[in-house]
Amino acid sequence: MHKCVIGIDFGTLSARALLVSVSDGAVLAQSVFPYPHGVMEDALPDGAPLKAGWALHHPRDYLDALAYTVPDLLQKSGVDPKQVIGIGTDATGSTVMPVDRAGNPLCLDPAYADRPHAWARIWKQQTAQDQADRVTALAAARGEPWLPNYGGIVSATWMLPKALETLEEDPELYRAAAYFVEMADWLVWQLTGTFSRSACTAAYKALWQAKSSYPGREFTGALHPELKDFYLDKLKGPVTPLFSRAGLLREDMAVQLGLPAGIPVAPGILDAHVSASAAGLSRPGELLSILGTSGCHLLLSKQEADIPGICGAAVDGILPGCLGYEAGQVCYGDHLDWLARHFTPATYLEEAKAAGISAHELLSRKAAPLQPGQTGLLALDWWNGNRSILVDSGLRGVLIGLGLDTRAEEIYRALLEALAFGARMIVQNFERGGLPVDAVRATGGISQKNPLAMQIYADVLQLPVRVPKVQQGSAFGSAILASLAAGEERGGYADVYTAMEHMMPKETVEYLPNPENAAAYDALYLEYERLHDYFGRGENPVLKRLAAIRAAAGG
Repeated sequence: MHKCVIGIDFGTLSARALLVSVSDGAVLAQSVFPYPHGVMEDALPDGAPLKAGWALHHPRDYLDALAYTVPDLLQKSGVDPKQVIGIGTDATGSTVMPVDRAGNPLCLDPAYADRPHAWARIWKQQTAQDQADRVTALAAARGEPWLPNYGGIVSATWMLPKALETLEEDPELYRAAAYFVEMADWLVWQLTGTFSRSACTAAYKALWQAKSSYPGREFTGALHPELKDFYLDKLKGPVTPLFSRAGLLREDMAVQLGLPAGIPVAPGILDAHVSASAAGLSRPGELLSILGTSGCHLLLSKQEADIPGICGAAVDGILPGCLGYEAGQVCYGDHLDWLARHFTPATYLEEAKAAGISAHELLSRKAAPLQPGQTGLLALDWWNGNRSILVDSGLRGVLIGLGLDTRAEEIYRALLEALAFGARMIVQNFERGGLPVDAVRATGGISQKNPLAMQIYADVLQLPVRVPKVQQGSAFGSAILASLAAGEERGGYADVYTAMEHMMPKETVEYLPNPENAAAYDALYLEYERLHDYFGRGENPVLKRLAAIRAAAGG
């Protein structure tokens, strides 16, 4: 009987699911479920307003996505549910949600539904910057041994700062929460009925290390007396290794999904990290860039290195047998979406509609003939702060060189170039720390849909960029992990490298650097570096002063 696996990627705006053949990786069906509540940035479902900077998900959207996509896959493919031998899921992170002891989200309890901290705070929310700064300062002062694994700086998007923010802003809710969970782990809990945390979410978002576990009680107690037992109490639960099995599909969920009970379920994993197996990342020196709403850059190494400003480093955190280093750009496709939604002229929108294409594609087509430097523009890619290497959510974007003759496509190209410059800064940061980069793989929506973006990427990095032709890379990676959860005894695979060899797509599109463009971008990159350090390293903190003035004015 033909064996299949299901991989589901719970992204920022929708869930994407694939039904994949175990033997050759053929995609038999795919399904997409847009979240009805989207990203709640302005108000809660009851209309209660949110402060600036909030970004929430409704957990019911995740459950509804499961209930829709899995039966849809089976119906579209005609596959017998008995042929499905494994399920894998991934989610954005750090997406933090408080729950009761049974795993029920507090936001679904009417007593807490009007409390913003009760909902799932997604990766985009960086309101815990003050708490993150204090976590970093205390860890540095105490010489905490785990801090270098996170580039010396704790991000406002991670578990501990968000938990501390909850404790300080809504202590009653904090005390009511039995656990704080990552969405990737909560989904597995719903599927299996078994509560555990994956080594991926624990290591990269909750400061867990395989050798030393979580930070100690003395450290968390020094942050806040009520936080002393946070890791022992509200974050307790076994840490499950990746590339293993978290549990089996429970009966009530199986009935809802139209599947047999007892199907193995893989541990939850972060959406970027699971893309490594789908994209064929397998060796040190090759960078994997996952380019979607945000940008994430993963690098394997056999050696430990202290790299400032990274998002984390963990043994077996990306693929087994290697240290996995992560860096990121908190706003990638969001930059381009901002321009397309707010500043595309009406005439362009009409032109795009007549051509049957999106505003993004029209802007890309108009920007393609422009040469490096022809726009006269330069941008800093900080529309939602800087993740790597400054790790500062208080920074904001910069766009200079504007004139009365500046057109939307010129800004579009300048933003593409700024994103590539930000990635080059990250690559150079890795290399200065002793981790060379000799090639790039790319996955994510931008890599598949925007050839101009990828050519600029190759030209700026001055490296070949290979884009595997994989549909829904994160969902496909989750399907590969589902085959490992099944194991050889059920028709899956014993290790991820064997699974990758059989399942991952062989076809790739390659972008090679254009030497003339590369030389022009060298000059522009020097200007980017100057602006990066001038605005980002304290010489002129005008961006933060402007943010403070805006906040004082009620913005």
